[in-house]
Amino acid sequence: MTVRVRDYMVLEVEHLRDSTTVGEAIDRLIRSRHHGLPVTDAAQQLVGFVSAKELLRHSDDRTTPLASIIRPGTYTATPETGLDDAARIMFRFGLRDLPIIDERGRLCGLLANLDVVRSHFERASPGKADMLKRLLSERYGLPFSFHRGLVPIDRLTPTQWKVFEDELEGRRYELERGFAEPVLVVQKGETWLLVDGHHRALAAREMGLTQLQAFVLTCERPEEFATQETGFERVAAEHHLSTVADIEIDRSAHHPLIEVTTQLLRRFEGTAGPEQRSV
Repeated sequence: MTVRVRDYMVLEVEHLRDSTTVGEAIDRLIRSRHHGLPVTDAAQQLVGFVSAKELLRHSDDRTTPLASIIRPGTYTATPETGLDDAARIMFRFGLRDLPIIDERGRLCGLLANLDVVRSHFERASPGKADMLKRLLSERYGLPFSFHRGLVPIDRLTPTQWKVFEDELEGRRYELERGFAEPVLVVQKGETWLLVDGHHRALAAREMGLTQLQAFVLTCERPEEFATQETGFERVAAEHHLSTVADIEIDRSAHHPLIEVTTQLLRRFEGTAGPEQRSV
């Protein structure tokens, strides 16, 4: 099944009118989290894209309308474009954002490079679920299956007793921007064992969310599985884990991912020049 741009594009697109002045556009861009914005006419037809660099070039002409400074036209895709094809367009031309237009040329969405990254993780997640399904089947000699759906955060039983504060902050950032990689859950009777995604679950709870997308693994012979004690349950019992709120937050150490990505920078602290240290 081909994944389309419509599956990942943002529908509510912040954009500018071609009559907007350079000064107004600069002020809008500063307040946003974008590096550039699509430009439309009065009929919502896409007429171009203005970048921060382009605005910087004309920063002394604050009263000039965008229609006078932007290059007409820009790279676009449609909602039915394959996501991989759109990603190639963005890669080849160094685009952070790709405007999406409908059959009439009207702006109807935006695909950011972060949306492409998000799609990669979300499409990889079923592989994790399939691997866990095979491991459970081999370990207990029972058939398992999985489906994707929403799970209540307050009913999840953790199987990991500690998370790292820096990674927790990273997961909050992802959730705020719509990146919701599904967690992995094993359902056993009335118990929902959280196997993978503890940082995501705790971050979501702290943000006030009540549900998470998950791949839920269930045994097709539940009465036989109910008599088995899993290693997940033993870990939860040993560390007195009943809910996500019981997970300890380690504020004294880095998550291994953060440790790896920062160790080179620390190695050269004190030897690099001011410009290198600021990178």
